[in-house]
Amino acid sequence: MQTITILYISIAVLISALIAIFHYYYKTKKRTNKLVLFSFLRFLSVFALLLLIINPKFKQKSYYTEKPVLTIAVDNSSSIAELGYAEKVSTLLNDLKKSKELQDKFEIDTYTFSKELKESDSINFSGQQTNISKALKDINNLYKDAIAPTLLITDGNQTYGNDYQFLSSKIKQPIFPIITGDTITYIDLKINQLNANKYAYLKNKFPVEIIATYTGNETVQTNLVLTSDGKRLASKALTFSPTDNSKVVNLNISATKIGVQTLRATLTPLNTEKNTQNNTRYFAVEVIDQKVKIALVSDIIHPDLGALKKSLESNELRSVDILKPTEASSKLNDYQLVILYQPTRIFSKVYESVKRLEKNTFTITGTHTDWNFLNDIQLNFRKDVLSETEEVQGQLNANYTNFLIENIDFSDYPPLENAFGEIEFNVAHEIILSQVISGVATDGALLATYTNGTKRAAILTGENSWKWRAHSFLAQSNFIEFDTFLGKLVQYLASNKKRERLTVGYESFYYGNREIQLTAQYFNPSYEFDANANLTAIIKNKDTEKITTYPMLLNSGFYTVDLSNLPPASYSFTVRAEGKNIRKSGSFKILEFDIEKQFLNADTNRLQAIATKSNGKAFHINNDSQTIISELINDQRFQTIEKSNEKVVSLIDWKYLLALIAICLSIEWFLRKYYGLI
Repeated sequence: MQTITILYISIAVLISALIAIFHYYYKTKKRTNKLVLFSFLRFLSVFALLLLIINPKFKQKSYYTEKPVLTIAVDNSSSIAELGYAEKVSTLLNDLKKSKELQDKFEIDTYTFSKELKESDSINFSGQQTNISKALKDINNLYKDAIAPTLLITDGNQTYGNDYQFLSSKIKQPIFPIITGDTITYIDLKINQLNANKYAYLKNKFPVEIIATYTGNETVQTNLVLTSDGKRLASKALTFSPTDNSKVVNLNISATKIGVQTLRATLTPLNTEKNTQNNTRYFAVEVIDQKVKIALVSDIIHPDLGALKKSLESNELRSVDILKPTEASSKLNDYQLVILYQPTRIFSKVYESVKRLEKNTFTITGTHTDWNFLNDIQLNFRKDVLSETEEVQGQLNANYTNFLIENIDFSDYPPLENAFGEIEFNVAHEIILSQVISGVATDGALLATYTNGTKRAAILTGENSWKWRAHSFLAQSNFIEFDTFLGKLVQYLASNKKRERLTVGYESFYYGNREIQLTAQYFNPSYEFDANANLTAIIKNKDTEKITTYPMLLNSGFYTVDLSNLPPASYSFTVRAEGKNIRKSGSFKILEFDIEKQFLNADTNRLQAIATKSNGKAFHINNDSQTIISELINDQRFQTIEKSNEKVVSLIDWKYLLALIAICLSIEWFLRKYYGLI
């Protein structure tokens, strides 16, 4: 307790005593032998009231011990089982968890990982992807303020994510990799990477790049064969040696028919190869007969233009040409969509051409927009503006119905800049993003779509959308979130199809190791999203004729079904609304590819590298578990720490003080009444 608090309490005692003496010995004329009791009661009530005001506090210190944390992270991907080490990993994990020595020294937390890190000690080696870097990063974030060495039980073969070898230098905790897999080098041919466009155009040739590698000490020969539906499309003889162990093969294949064309690249196996599954790689190309062309018309130079072009052309089905207004008016007939970026009076002829050709438009406004011109040249919307500008963020409308939108949190996205004022529509419209100004949500539209007869259009009232694309990359390490969102908007605007009550989203083909999901939206006769619909997906395997029915579950404004458990094959599907005569059909292919079966050895070099960089030590799964346990027990960096916890607490609970005041005053009043002092 502080000295000043003790001084205040002493003063409170003195004041309480003086008040009691003054009231019963100086002011009271009647003398009675009960005055001492009355004075004491008055003293207590006044003193308790003053204590309540002073609220004295004192510091309470407690001590406790904190053990270091031993984090055991087990690779739960199927490559562990493919390499034949599933049983050894399970045995080692049981030995570590049952070790009395480890339990006495450490708090043991067990995790498994493949695509994601999970707090669990149940392992089945069924993961289809391995992201070691994410697992290490998540563990580092969980234990960044603790002493927490990590036992990493893995083969070191990562299928996607950042290179964990370079990430390890940023991790504060020592890493002890337990290498799970052979360190012996076997002869192996492998298609290491295959690059091909997702789309090709009918009667054109599409390029295929194949990177083949060889591991071995002899000179060998093989054939690279490319086939489709059993028909050989191309082949090439390859020779590998210990020094010339990598080949890049470029082939040009003709697109002869519309639809999904499945192809297979194969390296003829060697007689002594142990793993031949990595000799084959399936891929697919969708052959189409047209491409969506988009005109981006602007009279100014702005970072938004490059960001929009990059984003839209991330899908090979779209091409974007940036045009000046003076040249655009004579070329618009070649485009399916016209993006009008910050229109001014120089756009007059462009608007005349758009109206004459009945083109769909996407208008983007900003600080350079001439709103007086825009209000005069079209009647769909208007805006009364002032000279000031404002920054506006977006809030997603989960009930938007024209097309499927992923649930993106735009509150974290940077604000866009626009002229001050709210847009007013004169036609039917739907808001995709409403305005949020200074943290306050409004009914104003930041991004909206509208129709004018048979034409579709949209307007974005803000510039600097390039910051949105940059934010998507910073948050997700890729541009997919923003590019997908913008792509769906443009896909809707570039189409003139009649609106449908049931829409289904799917890809023409999927790789077997990726997530496979169908999405759907169902609308009532007024074209309002129906959250009470009963949708089912009927999936038919074209090879086996097996039919499976799945219920579709409501998820953030659309219905979904996860089909990741389907084996590689060709499928047709029908999504139907139960009780309604409404259905939608389509087809897709799942290509055979299990990346976890591509490995022959553990990645010993990288695992040893992260042990060195993090001041840990690498072990092999064949080492005795007691050797690993002894290393951790004897490491002097991992010691139990005694810590203190200091907190400030009130000397007396205020509820008890109030009760004491009430009791003392009540007793004093009744006694004074009884003895006739009142």
